[in-house]
Amino acid sequence: MTTGTTASGTYYLFNKKYQDVPIVFVHGVGLTHEIWQPQLEFFNYHSTIAYDILGHGKSSLEKKEISFDDFSDQLIELMDHLNIKKIHLVGFSIGSLIARNFATKHNERLQTLTLLCSIYKRTEEQQKIVNQRFEQAKQDLKLSKQALKRWFTDKYLENNPEIYEKISSILSANNMNNFLKVYELFVNHKNDEDFNKIKASTLVMTGEYDIGSTVKMSQELNSLISKSQLKIIKDGKHLCGIECADDVNLTIKNFIGSDE
Repeated sequence: MTTGTTASGTYYLFNKKYQDVPIVFVHGVGLTHEIWQPQLEFFNYHSTIAYDILGHGKSSLEKKEISFDDFSDQLIELMDHLNIKKIHLVGFSIGSLIARNFATKHNERLQTLTLLCSIYKRTEEQQKIVNQRFEQAKQDLKLSKQALKRWFTDKYLENNPEIYEKISSILSANNMNNFLKVYELFVNHKNDEDFNKIKASTLVMTGEYDIGSTVKMSQELNSLISKSQLKIIKDGKHLCGIECADDVNLTIKNFIGSDE
């Protein structure tokens, strides 16, 4: 595993193996590449890349206003920096929205697409709730640890206090100015992608009990994306990639394996 930073300030981890098409993991808002540790360990035999999105972790963010195109440009620059032509792209939460944007614009650079816990057309009530969280974050200038109750089951947090501490420390370390810029994109996402432009084989996956990226949302995405399949992670919530890592990892492995 090597680490590095691109010319524009993107921090990444690259585990280069014999495969020419690496698996690239894109994390959620307020988090960092560190959430992918269970995946990086599981796929240690495969070429993998995990990186910090703009304004998160060790990656810089210089622009005052940003769009999802900026995040796609960030990934293209990272791929070009590492001389990579195609990727298996795995995006979580806002990372899945970045992945959706990337897939509609750079189909030729994509082998497969995995959307983990992806939103689609929130109801009025769901939109009201995320608006309130955004306003609260602007007011407090810090991130609420209550998020972990939405992201993990109570039983998991009780049995894994070190995970609670790890995710809490990542949330606390955020540059709030950068976080709010990115969070605003997530809150105000319009679901205006042209899904007909997504040509890659796609896996749509969410946790059974994810209240933000619901089963219904994933079902609708699955119906919109032509070459897609659906997987619901039993007993999973939002961070099922950690809590239900075995199920998530095997599903990704089988999906990617069928396309290599």
